[in-house]
Amino acid sequence: MKTINKETIILASGSPRRKDLMTRAGIDFKIHVADIDESKVDPGMAPEDYVCLLSKTKAQAVAPNYPDAWTIGADTIVAVGSTILGKPARREQAVTMLTQLSNREHSVVTAFTITRPEANDMVTRVVNTRVRFKALSNDEINWYADTGEPYDKAGGYGIQGIGAFLVKEISGSYTNVVGLPVCELIDVLVSLGAISFKEAK
Repeated sequence: MKTINKETIILASGSPRRKDLMTRAGIDFKIHVADIDESKVDPGMAPEDYVCLLSKTKAQAVAPNYPDAWTIGADTIVAVGSTILGKPARREQAVTMLTQLSNREHSVVTAFTITRPEANDMVTRVVNTRVRFKALSNDEINWYADTGEPYDKAGGYGIQGIGAFLVKEISGSYTNVVGLPVCELIDVLVSLGAISFKEAK
């Protein structure tokens, strides 16, 4: 695939969805998963502050290993009002989350941080997408919980998978709901000179 890189890019995430989105966008990158303890971050923080802190922490944990590269850290959460919904670990948690999201609007908030130690640069952006679920029956909730799809996803659903049937309306970036706002990420990478759409001469 034709790529648009000018410089080395590191993705500080093991998310298969972020990997897929960046690959489809034509970005060549390496993966180095950030080893951080997310449980130490206060879940009572405002959603945007929460994802900003985590995206910066992830980027800064990996960037020192690649001082002349651009490292990207990202975090995505689902929020109902000021309440952050994490990733359900058990079926009961998934059912509770899906019931809470049924027939109402919620926010999917992603922050990404791009940093390069050698240039002493760091940029963080936040993208918020509004998503409305249809009214879900108990049968639909239980059936979806039993697919196993909710368990590694913020808010307990995957819009790019089986969970697409849950979503009635979306306002904003679709890729943000998947896990990374590609349009906004590309704009920042271009502004930093990390990628370019101009042909090399």
